[in-house]
Amino acid sequence: MRIDATQFPFVWLQKTIPGHSQEESLAEFEAVLARNEPFVLISNEGLDKEQPEHSPEQLKQITLWMKRHKSELKRYVKASIHIESSLAKRLAGKAFALVYEKFWGYPMLIATTEDEALALARNLLQAKEK
Repeated sequence: MRIDATQFPFVWLQKTIPGHSQEESLAEFEAVLARNEPFVLISNEGLDKEQPEHSPEQLKQITLWMKRHKSELKRYVKASIHIESSLAKRLAGKAFALVYEKFWGYPMLIATTEDEALALARNLLQAKEK
């Protein structure tokens, strides 16, 4: 995954491009966390887009990274919002969202459109300011 923080506090997750390593992705994520400010992750790639299979070593690396940054993830990431137009895929994604939140420590939400995702992100960020 690539992290695009040019519209911070809206941080876009994008499919990894060839030559972009997992270490680079985690470093990008770490740089966003280092801002010490709340933000929302947004992905417009849908819920069923093919993701590359992670090797056991890569999964271990992700898990260790997540554990090292658990408190920052809970404090600064208000949600991960995935844009999915298909009702069936949104419904299927809701079950996965529970597992996702337990692992990452922040909620996974699903929006139908980009406008809906951005409105939801704004509401989450404003609610946390109060």
